[in-house]
Amino acid sequence: MSPAPRRQRQSSPPTLITSHPPAADRRPPLAALFLIDFDVKAGYTIVWKRAVPSTLELDGCVEYKSLPSGLHTVRDDLIYFVHHDSHAGLSAFVNEPCDEEDARNARMIAVGILVPLSYGRLGRAWRHADDLKDMAAKLAKDRNMTEVLEQYWNANKAKDAGSVYCPADLPPSPTLDRKTPAGNQSSSDGHALLPAQHKLSPNHPAWSLSKLLDKFGPLIFPIHRAALLRKRILISCHAPVHEVCDFGNLTLADVILSLIADDLAVYDISILSSIPVSVVDSLPASAPAPRMRPLFTIGIHDIPFLVKDFEATKSPAEARESVEDEAGTGWVACTTDSILAMKDTLWDMLITLPAEHSTNAKEKVWPTVECPRGNPVKATQRDLRRFNALRAGLDRLAASAPDPSHDTPEVETSPTSPPMGSRQPDLSASDEGIDQLVEPPSWAALAYNGYMWWASAGEQLRSEEQEESSRDAGLLADLFPTHQTSLRSSLRPDPLTDSVLSLAGRRAAEADEARIELAIIAYFHRLTTQILSVVVDVVDGADEAYPGQYRDADDQDEDSGNDDDDEREVLLSNGTDMNVVTVDSQCVENMGLDVWSASDAQFVQDLVSAYFDREAHIEGKGVEVCGVRVC
Repeated sequence: MSPAPRRQRQSSPPTLITSHPPAADRRPPLAALFLIDFDVKAGYTIVWKRAVPSTLELDGCVEYKSLPSGLHTVRDDLIYFVHHDSHAGLSAFVNEPCDEEDARNARMIAVGILVPLSYGRLGRAWRHADDLKDMAAKLAKDRNMTEVLEQYWNANKAKDAGSVYCPADLPPSPTLDRKTPAGNQSSSDGHALLPAQHKLSPNHPAWSLSKLLDKFGPLIFPIHRAALLRKRILISCHAPVHEVCDFGNLTLADVILSLIADDLAVYDISILSSIPVSVVDSLPASAPAPRMRPLFTIGIHDIPFLVKDFEATKSPAEARESVEDEAGTGWVACTTDSILAMKDTLWDMLITLPAEHSTNAKEKVWPTVECPRGNPVKATQRDLRRFNALRAGLDRLAASAPDPSHDTPEVETSPTSPPMGSRQPDLSASDEGIDQLVEPPSWAALAYNGYMWWASAGEQLRSEEQEESSRDAGLLADLFPTHQTSLRSSLRPDPLTDSVLSLAGRRAAEADEARIELAIIAYFHRLTTQILSVVVDVVDGADEAYPGQYRDADDQDEDSGNDDDDEREVLLSNGTDMNVVTVDSQCVENMGLDVWSASDAQFVQDLVSAYFDREAHIEGKGVEVCGVRVC
């Protein structure tokens, strides 16, 4: 067995982003614009459309993606979707009361667009959101006002099929040019990567980050771990789907990139999946993709695609035709079609969100998570403590924000960003209903804590608690320094870190309206780095422990080969499998995981298998007296 080759990354000089027109003038060119009307007799009908090229297929597809089930119960909505793996779609839905009895006194229409995916998973489609909503509102009152569509199409259409993919007025595409800047840049270099006037658009999905934490609570951490394993994650929800689509649109590194340069698109799944560049370089070439696919809104019409994707999961990564072939690599999507939730072969993890009216319930109703079907997923006790620490840190950060009256006039405020700064009570294991959300303390943990309290008068436990608190605090440390300080002491150097540092220092003096969102992104970016870096070190340490197995056969003579075989047989006879990686309890703690949780132990085993194709043996925590394990 030879060690898995690591990913190779070529370096190139940093690309300077020059000044650009205002955000409204940097909308992506349209590949298609269409109007969909719901007819009680004919169903969904495309009543007006334009496309570049004209052969771009729209009929029989976009009308179902633009109007998912259940929209008749809401007044308006925004729906994201993917079209044929080549375009991102966005539609604005309006349900307008009318006097037409044939229409059952309600006119339901949607104005939608397609933009190329060459500039990210959303193609920056959100820049058109406000205009789409305005046109939909006008057409809902008078569906014959198609001249507004014609005018918008003429103003924003791609000049030709080639310009759809390479518009001259946009910066180099992050997906067309996958080279990254050379490492070890200084923080001042990061300033060159920042546009002169940074703004975060009101419809940018990053504004939903705070809501995501409020919605999922400690469950965000097991979902994050499932995303790292590249599970197929289905979110079953009710209309409206706009917020849930946002949950599925956000990433770690890529949202940071979109905050730094709003020209760049958001790529993948909520805040769960993106792997930092510095860690990607340390992973084998056969490891899962650094980013996870978002399918956004899906429905019954997507079942054939999901079945095909499921079949692709059974094929090895080497069988894919190209690096760009993402079939079988995991995804995240939301749906309002409950039938998809029943087809458990199409997904690995099912997240069921409570109905909208449950927000008025006396007791908070949390989402339910299953993986696989019928097997509830809960947060660990460690997740509960980490969530409380994260929320406390965000509250302190919000409370330290400058007076909004001093905001610069060019800052765009978010219409959906929830107020922050009011200290919320911590979730406790004794709270009513918490047992539905968090695993109960294990008997082993209770025995260990009791014994250590008796044996060390509580000193050992206090020491462990302080170490844990310091580790959690480090994930939020120095995010917004007063002076231009560096985070390189806690993060491996890479261009993304440099850009975050530059943005943090720059915006700290400008009352950054996205400071909470950026803090959440950086937190999960560091958490992902923490987990995978420990695994990389453990696997590398295991390889160094048995160097003989990695010698080239051509470099060994027959005698030495026999000696190696004999040594291997001795190790195997002693119960030592050189392909098994041993992960001790200290490593589990260093990952920020729960040493007492069987689910976290299983996660580490799955992680080592998915990324390194190795088995892992997890050593539990305990106390030994005179060689005898007492707990």
